[in-house]
Amino acid sequence: MNEHFRNIRRIVIVRLSALGDVLHAVPMAVALRASMPQAHIGWVVEGRFGEVLADHPAVDTVMTAPRGWLKSPSTILRLRRELRAFSPDLVFDVQSLFKSAVAGWLSGAPVRVGFGASQSREGSRLLHTHHVTSTSVHVVERNCELLRAIGIEAVAGGSTMPLWHAEQNHIDAWIREQRHGSRFAVMNPGAGWPSKIWPAERFATVAKRLFHSSGIRSVVVWGGNKEEAMAEIICAAAPAATIKAPRTSLRELGSLARRAVVFISSDTGPLHLAAAIGTPCVGLFGPLPATRNGPWGVGHISIEALPETQPAWHDRKTCMRSILGISVDSVVAAVEQISSQSHAA
Repeated sequence: MNEHFRNIRRIVIVRLSALGDVLHAVPMAVALRASMPQAHIGWVVEGRFGEVLADHPAVDTVMTAPRGWLKSPSTILRLRRELRAFSPDLVFDVQSLFKSAVAGWLSGAPVRVGFGASQSREGSRLLHTHHVTSTSVHVVERNCELLRAIGIEAVAGGSTMPLWHAEQNHIDAWIREQRHGSRFAVMNPGAGWPSKIWPAERFATVAKRLFHSSGIRSVVVWGGNKEEAMAEIICAAAPAATIKAPRTSLRELGSLARRAVVFISSDTGPLHLAAAIGTPCVGLFGPLPATRNGPWGVGHISIEALPETQPAWHDRKTCMRSILGISVDSVVAAVEQISSQSHAA
């Protein structure tokens, strides 16, 4: 470590949202804890995403703000008081947007590290004191490169997510109630962007083929009314092969993923939660590359559409061309490959 930063003891990580991006920053916190075991590490996050950080061994304090907090003077003042009470020596702005940079600036930390001009947005770098230009491709490795600012050369490792005992007990009881055995897949058909949503009918076909070939049923998870409707379409199309999951918190979703033999999902937060938990994942990638955003860790398979189907940047949230290029056969083959590897182990 750089001698200039050796006396740093209180550090804040700012990654406000969204779920997958927060989880992609956890290996950085783990690496920071390994290099500075005596440091007190805080994290500023928005809304319910703090659920997955509470009780993590690399994070001592979680400070939460509601979405839209920057529009509320009273919330800004509350966050400022909380950050000033924490009294950080150093802030890592992993998000490097205006709102995350403001959160770091409110802390009063004398050292505020963010990404360089080509990798930050909205003028956030003007509120940073130190800048790092990453050379990595995957976002997890990029995040870990921020540690170079204080002389830590970290190799991006795992997330070491804790076991959430209360939620795990609740989910295990639900699994026993289904009386379908302990081997099951989890399907997550929803996503934040329309361009990331693989058709419900294809998920149903995958579920039927998995059930007929190996007897594995698929638990279909959801969040919100639109995703629940998708889950119901899948379960109606493959009633013998699927089970609709109950409404879950993020911790309950992670606990369900922990028991699954495989987690099948597009590029969205639950996929990255399952990967962080350590469940083998099949990720379906349409508008964004898996090389940058794929599930982090070993044992996962990412399926990408053909390069010629990639949408223009301005169409990436709505263009369905890429995700529709992913076939049922390719998903079934990926699940079977993961299943064979787990049996071999």
